[in-house]
Amino acid sequence: MRRICLTLPTNRACAATIAAVGEEADYAATHFDVEVHLLILDSSGPEVFAQHARVVKESHRAPGVTVHHLAEPDQRNFLEEVIRTSGTGKPDALLELMLPSGVSYGACTNRAFLIAGALGCRSVHRRDSDSAYQMLDGRPVFPVHHELASIGRTAADAASGVTETVLGPEHTGKPVVMVGSSFVGELSVDIGEIARLDNDVYHDVVGLWAPRAWPEEQKRALVEESFTGAGTDPFVRDHSTLTHVDPMRVDMCNIAFLDEVYERVPLPPATDTIGSDYFLMHLVHDGTLPGVLHNRNIVNFYTPERRTDDGFMAYQLRFTKFFLSMLHLNFLYDRMAEAGASLLDDRHRVRPAAVVDLVRESTRLDQEENVHRLDVIDRSYRKLGGRYAGFAESLAPRAERLLDESRADMEDFALLIEAWGPLVEASRATALHRSHPRTDPAPDASASCG
Repeated sequence: MRRICLTLPTNRACAATIAAVGEEADYAATHFDVEVHLLILDSSGPEVFAQHARVVKESHRAPGVTVHHLAEPDQRNFLEEVIRTSGTGKPDALLELMLPSGVSYGACTNRAFLIAGALGCRSVHRRDSDSAYQMLDGRPVFPVHHELASIGRTAADAASGVTETVLGPEHTGKPVVMVGSSFVGELSVDIGEIARLDNDVYHDVVGLWAPRAWPEEQKRALVEESFTGAGTDPFVRDHSTLTHVDPMRVDMCNIAFLDEVYERVPLPPATDTIGSDYFLMHLVHDGTLPGVLHNRNIVNFYTPERRTDDGFMAYQLRFTKFFLSMLHLNFLYDRMAEAGASLLDDRHRVRPAAVVDLVRESTRLDQEENVHRLDVIDRSYRKLGGRYAGFAESLAPRAERLLDESRADMEDFALLIEAWGPLVEASRATALHRSHPRTDPAPDASASCG
């Protein structure tokens, strides 16, 4: 029986989401011939962790579902053993990249990838704590339905289980390595207030996502569709497409990857950087690997801490670092698109060496474009006034350090890619142990993602 890992990383209170994802695990085990490992990577504080532990303890999961609720000490112990067994160099640096002190959207998912290997899982299915499921006729609409119908099958075999196929015949022998959908509800990035305050500023800021050389018309089109997901229309009926999935049409709260992708290349481990966990979507698309895009969109919502002054400042820093990361990522996406199927070997597997070469090349890019990005953010936020002007004031003395960090993040990514193969092999030989009782808290609530 195939094993899958349904994972929920969190650093915030999300008891309702844990319960709901547990129901999705039950659905998967009941409707498909799979063994489900529900993996909750919990970096919450003591009180919240205890709440989550009670939800896990009091839940009665379906046969075939095993729940792993891991505090950070458990995760750290596992990683230390994996790194030691792998024999890779720079063990302290690798541990910091896998379990950093700051928020890292890529690192928490990378931990799920390695733990999935230890559990013998063939795929990882990720959800987020600030999301919920849509309902139809009083029942939740679970994305795992489409994920398990296609993931791991050849495109030729998966074609019978989707609504339509938009894929050339030369790709039908390749495996379906990614299945995903998007979200409805709030914008995926909490910037709606900027649009309400000044729509021109909103376009100037969000347009920083694009390469500077893009014409204004192309930037404006990108801004109009950025962070909006699938809009607000509710789910009515299923629709799925076998295709090369456009990364703009899927979200990391609603995604499944086959091990043949994530065991070859990890996600960028950058800290305090929104969007740093979207790299594999682009690699799958640009490498001409098949995927399935479906319409079981998840409901995105905002959590209260973003509205606090401290939460606002932290979020805007992550948003700024996202724009700075795009200097390197836009370069990588362009080069990967040019490389196409040459990113794969003769067994349709991603070649890590091809990826790491491009990542290292990106570290040599001129930073002038990022200097421009910081100037636009400074000018735009000062125009908005209030807390935005306060953030701009705090950003100015950190500008040089942030530029250096954007390059260092790519250097760290290259280091992790080179070590990833041995880490994956070591994870398969590493047992997953709980070092604490279920009610023990995580000591540091900052090192995960939500």
